[in-house]
Amino acid sequence: MTTPTIRHSPPPRFRRAAADLARRKWPAATRTAPIPRGCMLAVVSLLLACGPIADSRDAAGPIVETETIGDTTVVRTVSGSVWSGDARLVPETSVGELDGPEEYLFGSVRAIAVDDDRNVYVLDGQARHVRAYDSDGTYLRTLGRDGEGPGEFKVPIGLAISNGRVLVRDPANGRVQLFVLETGENEEWRYLPSDYFMNTPLFQDDQGRIYVDISDPEVHFILMDSDGTQIDTIRPPEAPADFDDDEYSMSTEGESGDQWMSVGATVPFSPDWYWTVHPSGHFMSALSTAYRINLEQEGGVLRIERNHTPVAVLDEERDRHERRIVNRMRQVDAGWDWDGAPIPDHKPPFRGLRAGSDGRIWVRLWTEAQQVPNEEHDPANPESVAFTLVEPLRYDVFEADGTYLGAVVPPEGFGPSPPPVFGRSFVWAVERDELGVERVVRYRIVLPGS
Repeated sequence: MTTPTIRHSPPPRFRRAAADLARRKWPAATRTAPIPRGCMLAVVSLLLACGPIADSRDAAGPIVETETIGDTTVVRTVSGSVWSGDARLVPETSVGELDGPEEYLFGSVRAIAVDDDRNVYVLDGQARHVRAYDSDGTYLRTLGRDGEGPGEFKVPIGLAISNGRVLVRDPANGRVQLFVLETGENEEWRYLPSDYFMNTPLFQDDQGRIYVDISDPEVHFILMDSDGTQIDTIRPPEAPADFDDDEYSMSTEGESGDQWMSVGATVPFSPDWYWTVHPSGHFMSALSTAYRINLEQEGGVLRIERNHTPVAVLDEERDRHERRIVNRMRQVDAGWDWDGAPIPDHKPPFRGLRAGSDGRIWVRLWTEAQQVPNEEHDPANPESVAFTLVEPLRYDVFEADGTYLGAVVPPEGFGPSPPPVFGRSFVWAVERDELGVERVVRYRIVLPGS
């Protein structure tokens, strides 16, 4: 168990200069209206200076700088990590087969959830039901079916486990459908149906409140208490005012066969605005122009930063993305030319944020592309390529106080979508094989040196 090395904040005049610089380069995200909050997180600077760090494998510990800018506490990892190396994910249990009993076949897994006993619940969007399996992967029961009546789903999307109940968000039916596991009874929490269906998770915080996504078409949430009472309507954090995602979008329209079509594309490796709900009941957000993540707290913001070396975009990588987009756009507009921002020379630091069930923060990174031989390459076909480009998955993991634990490297086949369930010792995710067969796998997190 070690304590990270702390570099104290500079004198006040330098802090003011740093604050001015931060305001120019990083306008604060617009805060939503106040909502009920959970317990306030511990003060980061005190926690880092005085408290030991769990799971430590690094004798020296990370080098960390802390700074206070207005109501923002900055925790910046300069170098090192608690784990002192990359952790691995080792598969332990797998559910799903190519052929076999029907209860082990998945059509299209849309969400997964895990209870305190490590039973896993799988929402199949194609079959429109939830199947439950125990910690060994043995089938337990099926909940729900296609339809609009009690206990039925029309467009099931989000899934959560709360107080011995399975909760499923079904926006087409305008409700959250609940199944009581002990009795088998079902009930529903009604809300206004929506014509727009976003694949947003059914977020839940440590107080048992859930965040029901409504798109009109802008995203906002109905905040519901653990008994279904609607507490508030809130919106996620807005991107900084100087960020314009339209700058990285392209579109065109024209005839394709006997239809008039409109197609669009996003400039590859362009920055993006990410947000998610943390179990503490606060929003976490980041603009991927820099390694800088904001976690809202009571009365302020925790900003997590880390020194980062940009990953270069390979020439072949850039060419393939450009050819793919141009060919697709010219299918409806033969004269279309690239009219968006150029593909950047370097990738953004990260490409996604998730919060673990234990409050840890998982940051999906952009990684360097690797060449993999194409086993189906046909030299006689000019459109066939001899190799494909693959970007290995990699996650940075932080404690909720900003402590950088280290990186986790998932194995081949691990799927970042639908959202994995990140726990303290285990990760559950959907794995797809070369035939497209989906399996839900429980992975054990193995620290370096274990």
